[in-house]
Amino acid sequence: MDLIGKGIREAFFLIISLDAEVFEVVGLSLWVSLSALFLAGAGAVPAGIWIAGHSFRGKHVLMRVIYTLMGMPPVLGGLLVYVVLMRRGPLGFLRLNYTPAAMIIAQTLLILPILLGLTINAAQEKEEKISRLARTLGAGRLDTALLFLFELRYGLMTAVISGFSRGISEVGAVMIVGGNIEGKTRVMTTYISQLKGMGNFERAVAVGLILLALSFLINTLLYGCQRGRRD
Repeated sequence: MDLIGKGIREAFFLIISLDAEVFEVVGLSLWVSLSALFLAGAGAVPAGIWIAGHSFRGKHVLMRVIYTLMGMPPVLGGLLVYVVLMRRGPLGFLRLNYTPAAMIIAQTLLILPILLGLTINAAQEKEEKISRLARTLGAGRLDTALLFLFELRYGLMTAVISGFSRGISEVGAVMIVGGNIEGKTRVMTTYISQLKGMGNFERAVAVGLILLALSFLINTLLYGCQRGRRD
């Protein structure tokens, strides 16, 4: 308990003193996770709505694959991205390993199945009702798509919150493809792991508490938007 108390005091000191190293790590963490969330959402939301509204051969198999990937071990996702981006890999010419871009790709790979699965579940519950309403109103494809997004906004917000939580708390994948390079690819989770390995437990606890507070703040804002729209 004494260690946790010291960690809380250290966290307040790091924030109040505007510690450059910590703020740099926090900034990169947010950039990587929010970028991955945006990229995953741009692909998962329309794909999830389409899958939910169509019947095709192999759909049940596809759903099992998606649900399996929702629980993919982060280290496996990081390893796959690393192999693809390594010099001898198919995209090695891009030289993206050990860069924030590789970290964004790895987090996108982990977040996308979560957003996709949750979007499909939300859309399947209302797909028939929304489609019938769209036909009644004589809506075109664009209007129907917008109607889907409006009616699914609560489920989509839940998916976004889940996806962001997955990304911001991830350590294994970003460690593999990013390497935890100071001033370049170090994010909060890899920084905590490094501090623990160095025996600097007070600062590790402090950074961990900052990460927890940051996640709580962003999830609170997203949840507030969700409740505000519902009200």
